[in-house]
Amino acid sequence: MATAEKPVMVVGIDDSEQSNYALEWTLDHFFAPFGSNPPFKLILVHAKPTPSSAVGLAGPGAAEVLPFVESDLRRIAARVVEKAKEFCATKSVNDVLVEVMEGDARNVLCETVEKHHASVLVVGSHGYGAIKRAVLGSVSDYCAHHAHCSVMIVKKPKIKH
Repeated sequence: MATAEKPVMVVGIDDSEQSNYALEWTLDHFFAPFGSNPPFKLILVHAKPTPSSAVGLAGPGAAEVLPFVESDLRRIAARVVEKAKEFCATKSVNDVLVEVMEGDARNVLCETVEKHHASVLVVGSHGYGAIKRAVLGSVSDYCAHHAHCSVMIVKKPKIKH
């Protein structure tokens, strides 16, 4: 008898506190309690910006710095991936696929959902107000409207003083 494949859960990761919290929350609620038989196949994805988008409109001479920017972006991506793998290991979640894709996080996450036919996409929330969200855009808002699966936006609780 053939076993059915598990549904796929994609978690967006970056170097932010909110992303780390979303990963921790997801592992604690969907993976660690189930031991070696979690209900989902876990895929972590990091969107590495393109060097030109990181430099922006730097003007003349920008081409000379692009190799250095690319090197830094690769180093950051490696650090994000390593930290996420270590965190998964501390929660005894070892069966995890990690991908680094170049591009804007909004598009990368939605493309990863499509590629893996994911059932759930998990993203952290930075908790921007309306003005910051309008200026900077919201990855979670974009994904909630454009991803072809359920989107779970994990918010870190605010500490009450």
